[in-house]
Amino acid sequence: MGDPPLSLRRPRALIVDKDSSETAELQAFLTAGGFDVHWAKDGEQAYNVLDGAWPQAAGEPGRGPEVVIAELKAHRVDGLRLLQVAKQRNPEVCVILIADQGTVELATEAMREGAYDFQLRPLNLTKMLAVIRRAISHQELVHRAEDLAVQLDERLRVPTLTGHSRVMQELQDKILQIAPTRATVLIYGETGTGKELIAQAIHRLSPRKDERFVKLHCAELSENIIESELFGHERGSFTGADQQRKGRFELADQGTLFIDEISDIPAPVQTKLLRVLQDRQFERVGGNDTVQVDVRIIAATNRRLEIMAARGQFREDLYYRLRVLLLEVPPLRERREDIPALLETFIKEFNREHGRKVTGVTRGVVDRLMQYEWPGNVRELRNTVEEMVIFAQGKRLLDVSDLPISLRHQRTPTAADMNLSVGMSMPEIERAVLEATLRSVGHDKQRAAKILGIGLRTLYRKQKEYGL
Repeated sequence: MGDPPLSLRRPRALIVDKDSSETAELQAFLTAGGFDVHWAKDGEQAYNVLDGAWPQAAGEPGRGPEVVIAELKAHRVDGLRLLQVAKQRNPEVCVILIADQGTVELATEAMREGAYDFQLRPLNLTKMLAVIRRAISHQELVHRAEDLAVQLDERLRVPTLTGHSRVMQELQDKILQIAPTRATVLIYGETGTGKELIAQAIHRLSPRKDERFVKLHCAELSENIIESELFGHERGSFTGADQQRKGRFELADQGTLFIDEISDIPAPVQTKLLRVLQDRQFERVGGNDTVQVDVRIIAATNRRLEIMAARGQFREDLYYRLRVLLLEVPPLRERREDIPALLETFIKEFNREHGRKVTGVTRGVVDRLMQYEWPGNVRELRNTVEEMVIFAQGKRLLDVSDLPISLRHQRTPTAADMNLSVGMSMPEIERAVLEATLRSVGHDKQRAAKILGIGLRTLYRKQKEYGL
């Protein structure tokens, strides 16, 4: 007979740290908070406990700790090694590491290796207890998650993930590993690669799948609007705020919040966002009451945040908090072998949506699509197929004449057309891509905007910004 649910028994917490008054306070605080606590003062003692030598005086024998709290780097304690051993003994154990300012990057690496969270010294005991309780709740959620077979079936419903290329197989495997966790995810990919669809897939495959998936697109939003949208506002906090309004964080409580184009968030809002990631709490705009939330954050960007952080354009500490788990979505030009499968998927989708009976395309169409550079990636391919299916006019097999004019007559932009070279800045690359795309469609701004996945107003602004 298995163990009773965690909610029906006292959870066990193993503390692995040197002898100190701070650790003694933590042990007493957790004991008062309802935990069976054992304190191991070095790695060897900890390994013995993980191997089953839990003191019987602390509770019933026969099971190890649900939570391990360990110093990341200290004399006779190696937190990373302990993390590996703990996960080998029990893959579901939640490991929380204690770090200082000098080991934040190492702690972030540990979270990628499976640590649940890390806390900085000096310890905030109330905050530590809240993190541990979230960890216990997370374990119970994971126990109710669907098995791998169901997850695989769910995965195949995401058109963006269609394909058998090596890079897509690796991406699919990562998504399956990431989804059941609570860790923050940063998705990097060019415009049109399907970052939002991937975020939705992660949510659907997670223990939070029955809760809300809330999204916010930050591009072109002002600082005040972004802050209000994320954190909500109180009545009278600014002109037009005639009533209290919940922000996206409150709306996503217990669920998932997807923040797109997170690189566009202004510095003051970055500071407030960092606090939510660290403490899971905030105040609404114009308010004093602290709001507590339990939200999984998935962020996306088409810009390299590590470069922005190095240049002082993005908070480095926020970057490290966001990129606990990084997913890089390949552009379509790097997985051309997936185009036929994507083509088939989209034809079926738009046959159903528009009442058409297209059965396929000629080899000539496939060749044209395979040769094209796809600056707008999967989104552009999807839009292209929809246009072809809509204008099929009763045809079952589509040929080159059914392709959009830009694909039939315009020379497609290539990497050589863009004059890209190693060491170029992101604005220089963006200008080159914008210029090549406009040239490829005969400066048809509406078509270029559609390919790039941006609005006409954004296109005009970028043209003015880059003098195009």
